[in-house]
Amino acid sequence: MNTITVGHERVTPSKIVCIGRNYVDHIQELDNEVPDDMVVFLKPNSAISTQLSAYQKETLHYEGEISLLVENGCFTAVGFGLDLTKRELQAHLKDKGLPWERAKAFDGAAVFSDFVRFDGECASLSLALSINNTLVQSGAVEHMMFKPKAILAQLPEFLTLNDGDIVMTGTPKGVGPISAGDTFEGCILRADEVLVEGRWVAQ
Repeated sequence: MNTITVGHERVTPSKIVCIGRNYVDHIQELDNEVPDDMVVFLKPNSAISTQLSAYQKETLHYEGEISLLVENGCFTAVGFGLDLTKRELQAHLKDKGLPWERAKAFDGAAVFSDFVRFDGECASLSLALSINNTLVQSGAVEHMMFKPKAILAQLPEFLTLNDGDIVMTGTPKGVGPISAGDTFEGCILRADEVLVEGRWVAQ
């Protein structure tokens, strides 16, 4: 089973719960419909990786996300996550009305920084992602349609959240393809303080 680093601990998530279409600007970017209800999909533990890949049968796209660790029914740690997507395959599946797992849940499709523990107060969290020293994505909890408190309230209505599970809270606009050799630097901030950051070179 794959693990993540939380402080000085190794934690094994049973699953990753992803919130889709949670930023209006990203919905418009991909010409999707604004959902009436929270969009939820899952990635398995096998999707977790420390390696950022640019290609897996097709060019992969990045989506930077505020990622939250669940323990005892609360969010107790935060990290930066990259939701990797086979965009062409996803578009094909959406056109056919089919599930997204082949495009979203493949091995290596969830790349995370280390996680840091915090007090669970999410309102002032934000993210920034730079590629080759150029800012490509930025967003904040205040811009989300479904904020972490609402996410945490709704998910248990139909899904058990186990200790160590990760919730990826959605991506702002600025997603795009990954090229081999690109340097990715992502960080999570609260107010102006950097809580955690990660750096990857795409292979």
